[in-house]
Amino acid sequence: MLKIGIIRETKNPPDRRVPLTPRQILRLQEMFPSSSFIVQPSPFRCYSDEEYKEAGIRVYEDLTECNILLGIKEVNRSTFIAGKTYLFFAHVGKKQKSNREMFRTMAEKGITLIDYEYLTNEKGERVVAFGHWAGIVGAYNGLRVLGIKKSLFDLKPASQSRDYNELLQNIKNVSLPSGLKILVTGTGRVAGGIMEILEKCDIKKVSPHEYLSGTFNIPVVCQIGPEYYVRHKKGKEFVFSHFIENPGEYESAFFPFAEATDVLMTGHYWDPASPKFLTIEDMKKDTFRISVIADISCDVNGPLPSTVRPSTISEPFYDFNPVLEREEPPFSRPENITVMAVDNLPGELPRDASVDFGNQLMQTILPEILQGAHSPMKERATILLEGRLTPRFSYLADYLK
Repeated sequence: MLKIGIIRETKNPPDRRVPLTPRQILRLQEMFPSSSFIVQPSPFRCYSDEEYKEAGIRVYEDLTECNILLGIKEVNRSTFIAGKTYLFFAHVGKKQKSNREMFRTMAEKGITLIDYEYLTNEKGERVVAFGHWAGIVGAYNGLRVLGIKKSLFDLKPASQSRDYNELLQNIKNVSLPSGLKILVTGTGRVAGGIMEILEKCDIKKVSPHEYLSGTFNIPVVCQIGPEYYVRHKKGKEFVFSHFIENPGEYESAFFPFAEATDVLMTGHYWDPASPKFLTIEDMKKDTFRISVIADISCDVNGPLPSTVRPSTISEPFYDFNPVLEREEPPFSRPENITVMAVDNLPGELPRDASVDFGNQLMQTILPEILQGAHSPMKERATILLEGRLTPRFSYLADYLK
């Protein structure tokens, strides 16, 4: 009998999402009768302990009898059980300083870590992610910032909406001002979620050329990939695969968009070796136009100097004063850039996001794990194997030590 535990989220503030809903667990137990599930009690989950109990699923504090433990966000290192296999978003692949001690503890306890972020198919495409929901909530929050800052409309927080359908009702009567220009970066899941919300707002999509050269009497949105916001330093033709493999050979081509944009919504992937979109000096220029940044990608000290820290669901906004180069209270000066940089956006629509995420797990990695089959997908995502770095992640050796 393979026993799977659903751990309580221990990162502060606690995340309300779950890796599997009660209905999904029941379905897995039907599909794989030799498996059983235990759910650790939690007062924070979007699916309550009672909902799991009513489905006949065991809710119990001690998970030491489980072989595999599933969570969502980083785990408090005092709660690790030695020798177990954990699946969660560890955020250690970029040598994140804040998670180094957690990572060291996992190695010391002989833990196997499978990171959702690195679950990919044969083409290298991610198969499990919350990105689409991050884009949906991030775009909604970006509109909310705009409404408050320009005294246009008042949207209630996404976290106060029961589900996606209510969120759509909230924006049903939003009227965007004529001439408003919104820029969306990225072409993946996150950007797709952003565009899904903006399309509900009666906004016209225009090409990058039209966006940069035209003036409009209606609100417009433009979506760009890296071929528009970077260029090769030696003038070579942009090739996406070359950019991914050699980001240091490129420089930013973003500033013309900063001169044409009112609201920036980011859905791109950014490599620390790639060029920054903007500098502080760019933001100080008279032609710099952006007043709202919904930084859904949320790379602190990354491509945008205004993202000085992540924000939270309870306090999602802050101002950045480019002249003084510092954070200030939200909406404190009209000339400031107002930033939304919540780093767990899907947590604002946790039930919808959890259903989608659980379905992805059931369609990809969980059948391979529950069947005990050889799994190249699992191998690609295994960072630690019984406490030791796997060859693919050997570059983390200095970070771990």
